[in-house]
Amino acid sequence: MRKVTCVIIGGGSAGLAAAIELKKNGIDDLLILEKGPEVGGILNQCIHNGFGLHEFKEELSGPAYAERFALQAEELGIPIECNTTVTAFYPDKTIEVSNKDGYEIIQAEAVVLAMGCQERTSGQIQIPGMRPQGVYTAGTAQRYVNIDGYQIGKRCFILGSGDIGLIMARRMTLEGAKVLGVAELMPYSNGLQRNIVQCLKDYDIPLYLSHTVTNIEGFPRLEKVTISEVDENRQPIKGSEKVFEVDTLLLSVGLVPDNTLTVEAGISLDARTRGIEVNEYCESIMPGVFAAGNVLHVHDLVDYVTAEGRKAGRGAVRYLKGELPERNGFVTKAGNGVSYVLPQRVDYPNEDESVEFSFRVRTPYKNATVVVKNGNEEVKRIKKLALLPAEMEKVILPKEVLTAIHDELIIEVEEA
Repeated sequence: MRKVTCVIIGGGSAGLAAAIELKKNGIDDLLILEKGPEVGGILNQCIHNGFGLHEFKEELSGPAYAERFALQAEELGIPIECNTTVTAFYPDKTIEVSNKDGYEIIQAEAVVLAMGCQERTSGQIQIPGMRPQGVYTAGTAQRYVNIDGYQIGKRCFILGSGDIGLIMARRMTLEGAKVLGVAELMPYSNGLQRNIVQCLKDYDIPLYLSHTVTNIEGFPRLEKVTISEVDENRQPIKGSEKVFEVDTLLLSVGLVPDNTLTVEAGISLDARTRGIEVNEYCESIMPGVFAAGNVLHVHDLVDYVTAEGRKAGRGAVRYLKGELPERNGFVTKAGNGVSYVLPQRVDYPNEDESVEFSFRVRTPYKNATVVVKNGNEEVKRIKKLALLPAEMEKVILPKEVLTAIHDELIIEVEEA
C-alpha cells in the first residue's frame, strides 16, 4: 500500500487547479490520478477559442488553457499518473487503482474528487425509432472530428442547444457538412448567448425551440429524423412533425456529474444537480473529502471550474493543517424561481470575510430581483436586467450577514 498526503482524482481544470493550490500552500506529498493519456480533460478536444476570459483576460483555445495549468503543475513538480483508472474509493480514503503496472492500493489523508461529468445518451432519453449508425453524443463527435480527424457525416441535425451542441453545429459546418437545424425541447436555449449568435445565427442554422426528435429512420446508416413541436407539458403535438433527410444526428441533451465512485463511498448527492453536496470549502459530508468542477454541478465556464478547484485545494490545505474548527453553520435552499444553490451548507460562518454562492434560475427572467433571505427575513436584494438558466449567477455575502443566519439561507427570484 502506498501512502500519500492528498490524492486528486481527475486531471482536468478542477483537479489541476486544486493540486497547484495545495502545492503552493505547503502540501508537497501530492498525486494526481488521470484516466486519460494526458491531463486537461475535455479541454483537449475543445479547439475553439473562448476560454480564459475571466482567468487570463484573454481568449484561449481549450488545449492552450489546459497547457497553462499543466505547465504550472510540471514546474511545481506535482506527480501526475496518467492512464490510471480509479476502480474503488472507500470512506477511509483508501483508493484502488488500475494502471500500467496492474493493481494498486493508495491510502490518502485527504482526497479531492474532480472526475468531471458524462453525457446523456440516446438510451437515456428514449428516442423512438431504430438505432442506426450515425447517432453520436456531441462530445463523442467532437473528439472524432477534433482529435481523430474523422469526417463523421455530410448532412447533420442536432438535438439539444447546450453549448457543446451549438459549438458542434459550427464545427460540422466548417468541416463541410450541412447542418439542417438544432431542436431544443425547452422554449429557450440552454447555451450561452454568445454561442447562439456565433454558432447558429452567423451560419444561418435554424433553431427549433419547443421541439424534440420523435423518430429515427434508416439502417444500417441513419437516413431521416423527425422532429415535433411539444406542448407546455413537453409532449409532442400531433401534426407538427418535420422530417429531415440526414446521415448524422448529434445529441447535446445534458451532462451528468460522474459520481459512481462517490456513491460507492457513501457520500450524499444533491437530488437536483446529481453532484456532491458540499460546504463553502467544497468539502463533502465526509471530512477530508473535497470536490470541485463538473463533478459538483455542470458549469457554463471553465474559469468557474478553475476557481472552484482552487477553493477545494484551499479547503484541503486547511483540513490537512488542522485549521478547520467544528462544523456549526446552516444550510442553503433554492427558493422561488431558483433551480439550485451551491454550497448546500455553510459550516464555518466565522472563518472567512465572505462566502460566494452560485445558483441557477429555472426559467429566463427580465428585469428581475434576486432576493437573499435568512429564513423569512430579507438580507439582500440585487436587481438583474436578465437571468438565464444557461448562465450561473453568483452572490457574495459578508461575514456579518453569515453569522446572523440561524437556520437556512434562501435565494429566490422576484419578477418585476
